[in-house]
Amino acid sequence: MPSARLLRPLVFAASLGPLVFLALGALQGTLGANRIAAITRSTGVWTLRFMLLTLAVTPLRVLSGWNDVIRVRRMLGLFAFFYGSLHLVTYVWLDQFFDWASIVKDVAKRPFITAGFSAYVLLVPLALTSTAAMIRRLGGRTWRRLHRLAYVAAAIGIVHYWWLVKLDTRPPRNYGILLAVLLLVRLFTVRKS
Repeated sequence: MPSARLLRPLVFAASLGPLVFLALGALQGTLGANRIAAITRSTGVWTLRFMLLTLAVTPLRVLSGWNDVIRVRRMLGLFAFFYGSLHLVTYVWLDQFFDWASIVKDVAKRPFITAGFSAYVLLVPLALTSTAAMIRRLGGRTWRRLHRLAYVAAAIGIVHYWWLVKLDTRPPRNYGILLAVLLLVRLFTVRKS
């Protein structure tokens, strides 16, 4: 396991990897025939992955005794918000070209978009309250209660993904199983303490 001093820069660099991969793919023309769909799909999947990584930090710390991992939880959560923002911007800008009437119609007509937007809305207060100053201002107990919304946002994100895919529901199903396991481990470890 990396030292506490190296952990944050290593995780930060690794977290930028998906963005670098997308940028290189766009420059080299390797994203396929529908680049917008590829970018949308990739940023959405990475949002979900970072949400699950964030939720895995505390169970990992409790089960392994690796306390330094807690130092990267906020960073992982902010990367979930970052990739979620890229996902939303890709939809609003590249897919819909800021056609707000079409976007509103799309959100009302297509439940998977409504679910995705709802998950993103839940991430906003989590990102805004992720600073040490906000933790102090809200108080630890209130902050922890608010940040339990991460489980709700992840669940809605999985529903968003599940409703989006037409044939192969294995990836969202697997993410759902992982979220259920993380929630069970979290509940079990909270009860024990």
